[in-house]
Amino acid sequence: MPAAPAGSSTRPGSGLGAVSASPSSSDRSTKSQGAGAPAAAADRKQLASATWGSGPGQLGRSIPQEGNPQAPSSFAVAPDRSLVVLDQVNSRLVRIGPDGQVRSTTPLSQQVPQDLAVGRDGSAAILDRLKDRSVTLLRPDGSVAGELPIVGANLSEAGAATGVFVDGDSVYVEKEHSALVRVGDTSGKPDPDQPTVPGRPSRDGTLYLNAGTIDPPAGRLYVNAIARPSLEHRYTRELRLGAPLLSLVLLDTDLRGNIYLGALLEPKEGQPLVAHVICMSEQTGAPWGTADVPANGGPEETFRELTVLDEGGLIYVARDEVGISYQRAECR
Repeated sequence: MPAAPAGSSTRPGSGLGAVSASPSSSDRSTKSQGAGAPAAAADRKQLASATWGSGPGQLGRSIPQEGNPQAPSSFAVAPDRSLVVLDQVNSRLVRIGPDGQVRSTTPLSQQVPQDLAVGRDGSAAILDRLKDRSVTLLRPDGSVAGELPIVGANLSEAGAATGVFVDGDSVYVEKEHSALVRVGDTSGKPDPDQPTVPGRPSRDGTLYLNAGTIDPPAGRLYVNAIARPSLEHRYTRELRLGAPLLSLVLLDTDLRGNIYLGALLEPKEGQPLVAHVICMSEQTGAPWGTADVPANGGPEETFRELTVLDEGGLIYVARDEVGISYQRAECR
């Protein structure tokens, strides 16, 4: 997941967030004068795991002496609660059931697939911004529904794409962590006009959201909420984490509209890298809970290592030298 800037450059995979320019003081309708230091580690539950490899039930990892290290670069949760994992090292899409067992694998034809989103009908949108410069749509049975070019009226450089998103039947590509560009629909029909929306759509259909940093060393960041469909500014909430901020790694919602904002915090000497997730009210942006989950500090380039469940709670990726696991955590 390409990094959302937090004051200094970070490797791809160290952050994710729909980032816009820091708001002026006149734009900050509300503030949190202290979201607090990271809370105790959240309750965790392992949902699935796999060892590294190319065999059945395994997921691919590549650590070449020259070239970019890779591991599964993205994942999503399907409507049937299965995990859909983009195993680009093995050029396949892997569906893992709620029981933790592999249900299916689908070969991929994209040259450099990097990000994944799953629609309400179970279809998968797979982004290749570097070679194919398109989003490929796969039906739940794995057949190809179509391919959407991403370069056009409002996205002139394919490399500026920082994620793929599905909202209803619309397929969007995020441009440089800011606006989302509609590239087509889930049936595979391209949209040559490429209209834009000002942030990531909330799952309950009421808001567009974007977030960014204000003062990374001081741990200050913000979330903007914009009403749908009027595009009226609802609020801007400033948050202060009480620790230096490296990058943003999550901006998502559940079906009830709760907002989840995750940030990588600079660890103290001898302490592990942690992703600090703040859960906020949709109506005001007021924080109501937090979750601290382990973050991956390895060299692998990834796009998406945290996602939110429809019913609330989040899933994060844990990697080590043996394999990978997908674990659930809750805000408390």
